[in-house]
Amino acid sequence: MDENTQIELEAAAFRHLIGFLQEKTDVQNIDLMNLAGFCRNCLSKWYMAAAEERGITLDYEDAREIIYGMPYSEWKEKYQKEASQVQLDTFAENKNSQ
Repeated sequence: MDENTQIELEAAAFRHLIGFLQEKTDVQNIDLMNLAGFCRNCLSKWYMAAAEERGITLDYEDAREIIYGMPYSEWKEKYQKEASQVQLDTFAENKNSQ
């Protein structure tokens, strides 16, 4: 496979992941962190870092809006739930084991 085709496939897979996460608003970031070790905010930071590596200035909130499909404050108000004690404990446990 040539490099351009690989990049196109990776970009398509990434767009699919972002679309999936935008549709699955019931999936909380803390659950993503606890299960996979990354969340929508991580993706936003990686997106912003990739832009910066290419000399493109991208604000963190703008990167978040790309990943969330709306301003983060709006997503948080509509979809973010209070984390349970179990979720918080799992997060702390995972953080301490790294």
